Amino acid sequence: MNDLVNNPSYLKRVEFWGATTIFVFAVFFLTTISHGPDQHRFDEAGIPFYYYQDYFFPRLIRYMLLYLGFLLLNFKVIPQLMDKESLVKNIIIVVGLFLLAGMVFGITNTYSKNYLFNRYPTEDDAYQAFFQDSYFYAFRLLLLIGFYAFIKYVGLYLLSSSEAIQSKYRLITRDGLAAFVIWMISMFLLMVVDAEGEFILGWGIVGPSSILLYCYSFYALIPKSLPKKKPFRAYLGKAVLVLIASIVPIGFLALLLVQTNVQDNEFAFIIAIFNVFFQLLITVPVSWVLFKRQMQGHAEIHVLKQELGQSTANFDFLRSQINPHFLFNALNTIYGTAIQENAERTSEGVERLGNMMRFMLQENLQERISLVREVEYLENYISFQRLRTDESPSVRITAQIEQPICPIQISPMLLIPFVENAFKHGISFREPSHINITLEVKEKTLYFDVHNSKHDKQGTDPEKDKSGIGLVNVRQRLQLLYPGRHELIIRETGKEFFVHLTLQVA
Repeated sequence: MNDLVNNPSYLKRVEFWGATTIFVFAVFFLTTISHGPDQHRFDEAGIPFYYYQDYFFPRLIRYMLLYLGFLLLNFKVIPQLMDKESLVKNIIIVVGLFLLAGMVFGITNTYSKNYLFNRYPTEDDAYQAFFQDSYFYAFRLLLLIGFYAFIKYVGLYLLSSSEAIQSKYRLITRDGLAAFVIWMISMFLLMVVDAEGEFILGWGIVGPSSILLYCYSFYALIPKSLPKKKPFRAYLGKAVLVLIASIVPIGFLALLLVQTNVQDNEFAFIIAIFNVFFQLLITVPVSWVLFKRQMQGHAEIHVLKQELGQSTANFDFLRSQINPHFLFNALNTIYGTAIQENAERTSEGVERLGNMMRFMLQENLQERISLVREVEYLENYISFQRLRTDESPSVRITAQIEQPICPIQISPMLLIPFVENAFKHGISFREPSHINITLEVKEKTLYFDVHNSKHDKQGTDPEKDKSGIGLVNVRQRLQLLYPGRHELIIRETGKEFFVHLTLQVA
């Protein structure tokens, strides 16, 4: 239903294939009939009947004209008239189509109703009667198409404004509005197929009665029955009372719509009684089932909102843990650099740290940031760590990080924990150490690899007995933010540590 309201192209496809399906079925059934339904009328009039000339081709031409005319009016002329575009041209098209349809129907009638010629004094009188009926029929079809357009646009307006209407009139629901639109379309179809007047009248009364009972059940009958010990029985009793009370007004309405003779009075009474049984057998149980399903849906949404809130809280907590962890590592680095080197390198380290802290304060709290900014942060961190490793020939650090070409968004601080872990456990100034970092993006997929040596912490290291939260944190964040869209492989040996992350970033 949302697609019909919010996506005009979807509605057009539904209308096109609906009309095409009806046309194809009409032609199919036409080809399956081996004799004309009016053949006996030709025999009674003593006029020879030719199947293709008097039945098949006249019907086929009518079907094609109706199908093509509907497509032209519904998809081109009426939308432009609604938008007040090319008014003169479209009015000319409507008039021309009316004249063409009347002429085609008149010509085909001279064949399909050839048996009527004997009923008129002259042949000219017969032609005049055929063409008058044909133009009247063409005008009626134009009115029906206009009525269909009216139903469609009113229905779309009601459905698109359903929330505002329901907020103002609590009795009216979106489902009730949708049912009303469907009822109007069904009335249009009954008129198109020339259904019996009694059937149209009956559905014209029973349909709106069903919609009103459905809305009233949702608004009052069912909610007031739920606290009872046996809610459905209480609801059924209330519905029966409402339906009994409706017999008189519905019967009176039916009397107003039919002629006032004895037979019509009986028909009006029959409609009123039929409406009671129809509502009891169809509308009442359907309303109960739909209401219970809606309650179940609301309960599931409430649970999902609670779970989402809990996940969001967990996510915020996990992300907040990164900042103090990183700050501690950064201060350790500056402390070591200040001891080993002079003030110039220390000042460079402070500058790098300032850039990273600025990133954390300004962008780390956002839901998504540009991958370019994440890469800049990553490069700042690697350069920051190199301040204390470049002077050591036993430490080898390589980083092949490609700058992304396309604008890509990513959750902040997803990559840095792996690099932090590599520098924390992979660097030793007493043993050969290495860290290899690669990052590239191919076809909206990010590939990130970190390979580093692994060294045990010395007894004097303040981080020796701390397990850290970086990798655990990022694993949980990936599960929360990229479910089914990432692959994280972590493997370690006695001397090496490997991380491979594949992330679908679009």
